[in-house]
Amino acid sequence: MLDARQVRNFRIRAQQLDRAGGTLADTAVLDIGVQDTGPDGGRWALAVRGVDVTALSPDDVALLWTVRGAPHLYRRADLPQVAAAVEPFSDADAGKRIYDAAKPLKAAGIGILAALDEVAARMRAVVTAPTVKGEVSARLAEELPEPYLRFCRPCQATHLYEMPFRLAAVRAGLELELDTSPPVLRRIPGFSRAADPGERFALIRAYLRLLGPATAQHVAGYLDAPVKEVKAHWPQDVVEVTVDGERRSLLAADEAQLASADAPATRLLGPFDLFLQAKDRSTLVPDPARAKELWPVLGRPGAVLVDGELVGTWRPRKAGRRFTVAVQPWQPLSDARRGTVTEQAERLAAYRGVALGGVEFAD
Repeated sequence: MLDARQVRNFRIRAQQLDRAGGTLADTAVLDIGVQDTGPDGGRWALAVRGVDVTALSPDDVALLWTVRGAPHLYRRADLPQVAAAVEPFSDADAGKRIYDAAKPLKAAGIGILAALDEVAARMRAVVTAPTVKGEVSARLAEELPEPYLRFCRPCQATHLYEMPFRLAAVRAGLELELDTSPPVLRRIPGFSRAADPGERFALIRAYLRLLGPATAQHVAGYLDAPVKEVKAHWPQDVVEVTVDGERRSLLAADEAQLASADAPATRLLGPFDLFLQAKDRSTLVPDPARAKELWPVLGRPGAVLVDGELVGTWRPRKAGRRFTVAVQPWQPLSDARRGTVTEQAERLAAYRGVALGGVEFAD
């Protein structure tokens, strides 16, 4: 029988949140992808795992729309395996991943994977040079028939459905240029998709390795895939464990790590850090009110991780040239713990290239 603290410590070690330094090559979370949403997104997630991000360049990393259509950072050298790993398992899986866009395609007798291939072919033909997303979308709206399109009331214009657009980009061999807003798409130099992702990049295995122990429902929620499809592709080399009364799976090779010592570390996790992406949120935050505070529908804060426990939330505050970090603790923090949080706030300020004006702890 495992408890939530053992699971959290396992994930902290697996995701290397307790290490002082590392390289892109040995950073495990890049195998599953590092979500790059917001100013404290992908690069900050790498920084809190000890990677020196000051020298990162497009030669080192690439940004792709992948899992759940979100932008994720990967090692550039891994892109052939990544492209294979993020492929839907089937037509039914692809239909679930594109949400409401599947209905008109099915009604028109168009297979979902075939539709993604059609969008990808059109996208690649359009993006012969770096092109802003809006221009690509406008061109596709002119070329594709009605089942691919929707009327957007806020824009008062007809667009391609968003999720097929995003999920087709990798199939088209397209990446997002770093630090562009609105996004700029460009062709991946020398792109080719591997025939098989291999064990390291297969997403179900990567989830179990980095966010285990887990159930098929947890993995399906992360991928936006049908539970049936996830179960059909479930690894054979797993062991069953019990976490707070629930049966879950873990890769057999990782079982010994569950008995390892605690993983002491203080980190300011970005709102979309992989540690917070686990679908068993009650394992991370047992209190439903606290969970609602950490994962609101809009405007997520970051999380304060101290010695294997999430102890509060944080938000950046910038007024003019003054940068502060506002911390909302969920429990009394000792002076020593406040000191480690302040050290991490200084690290965040340095990452942002500003001076830290202070850390404001709410009473």
